[in-house]
Amino acid sequence: MAGQGQRLNVVPTVTTLGVVKARLAGATRGHALLKKKSDALTVQFRAILKRIVSAKDAMGDAMRAASLSLAEALYAAGAPVRHAVQQSVSGPAALRVRAHQDNIAGVRLPRFESYLSDGGAAGGASSSSPVASLAGLAGGGQQVAACRAAHARALEVLVELASLQTSFLTLDVAIKTTNRRVNALENVVKPRLENTITYIRGELDEHEREEFFRLKKIQANKRRALEQQKEAAAHYAEEKAAGEVMLKRGVSMDTAASMLDNGDRDEDIIF
Repeated sequence: MAGQGQRLNVVPTVTTLGVVKARLAGATRGHALLKKKSDALTVQFRAILKRIVSAKDAMGDAMRAASLSLAEALYAAGAPVRHAVQQSVSGPAALRVRAHQDNIAGVRLPRFESYLSDGGAAGGASSSSPVASLAGLAGGGQQVAACRAAHARALEVLVELASLQTSFLTLDVAIKTTNRRVNALENVVKPRLENTITYIRGELDEHEREEFFRLKKIQANKRRALEQQKEAAAHYAEEKAAGEVMLKRGVSMDTAASMLDNGDRDEDIIF
């Protein structure tokens, strides 16, 4: 793991421990949310992939049908049908595309749909110009209308496929970004915070042991000093009692000590 053995450069205090714990809780919550987001995006990604496969099959059928209908129209109406259709087209295009946005787990996916400006269904045989409905009527008009409908259907499928492809690419980028964030939180951020918490706890425990040992040493020193004071007081009491006895006998303690320290000792005094 990238974060194994690494930690933050912090001061090991109780306040810092609380802050790092809060950061770890936030990282854990964010990791769980990003993991759920990645799963949701992956499910949508697979669903769009299936729709793309179906749309590509439908596009192949639609384009084949459009090409075949064009060949039939040219065979039935002849080459002049092109000029008739071109002359009947005037003004803006009737088949248009509008864009929407779908929100999937916070990711905005573009969605395109085709529609007719006059309110008709895409792929229908109606047109905004009355001349277009009469194009090729003298020869092969039915085939021209069928060709027009087939090409409108092909355009509709192409718009749907473009919408799915755009959503597919957008989801691919979003999933990669989300997975990178999930891996960073799981393998770098969380281990580093956990190592920092372990370090701070170890330092606090060591400081607590040092403080406990220091207090024990202080108590032992105080106890030793108290015992020395008691011994000095007892010794002083003993000396005081001995001095009082010697005073009763008429000899002070200092005189007795000087007599004992003197080299000329009197055998009558020293028993």
